[in-house]
Amino acid sequence: MYLSGTETFDLWAAWQRQRRVLLAVMLRNIRTRFFGNGLGYLVGIAWPLSHILILVGIFAFSGRAAPFGDSRVLFVATGVVPFMAFSYLARFTMLSVMRAKPLLAFPEVRILDVLMATALLEVLAASCVTMVLIIIAWFAAIDVAPKDIVEATYAFGSALLIGLGFGLVNGVIVLATPTWYTGFALINVLMWFSAGVFYVPDALPGPIRDALAYQPMLQVIEWMRSAYYEDYGSLLLDRRYVIGFGLLMVFLGLLLERAMRGHLLAHR
Repeated sequence: MYLSGTETFDLWAAWQRQRRVLLAVMLRNIRTRFFGNGLGYLVGIAWPLSHILILVGIFAFSGRAAPFGDSRVLFVATGVVPFMAFSYLARFTMLSVMRAKPLLAFPEVRILDVLMATALLEVLAASCVTMVLIIIAWFAAIDVAPKDIVEATYAFGSALLIGLGFGLVNGVIVLATPTWYTGFALINVLMWFSAGVFYVPDALPGPIRDALAYQPMLQVIEWMRSAYYEDYGSLLLDRRYVIGFGLLMVFLGLLLERAMRGHLLAHR
């Protein structure tokens, strides 16, 4: 079955309208996040960058031996970077709908447009942060090249996928119940402490290790470290679980947004 010329034109026109809406929302987010101008977006990059550098620096100068490998900096960085990419993407995607409620008064702007525009910005910011960290490490003569760059890329992408899923789901929930923002903040703290950023999960007792295996960000960090270290994460790592969990969260977020769209817009 082929599309007629009119149907093709309608699809192209719809795509053009969607692109303009997304671009407009992205530009608004850039201008309004910090200082009321576009330069504020640089703060959006510097904020997670400084967060990561402080955490890595504290661990590096603590004098503790690396739980795995020879470099304290590399060990903690392979945990902090993917977790922060997930955390900032999930949190700011969720927060965006609370800040952009006035935009929803325009018929062309939907809740999903706001969520996706913010997610795209956060993915770009996370990519910029990662590139800046690589440059800093290069100047500091720290070897941050993974032994398997493809696996490292997949691990970083899975962190973004899970962050997108959490952002979509929680963005819809927080628009209906604003107090949920505090609830997700608590969940994020629990995920941080159980993600294995500063320890090796394989070294934990069996029952605890098996329970933590369901923590998606722990799996992501195990995946990232397996790209850097030989024989790392052999007891826990399940790549299919990570991808499946991320896709499930994205699907649930899209389903919630579609199912609750009318209710949410009626009470915006």
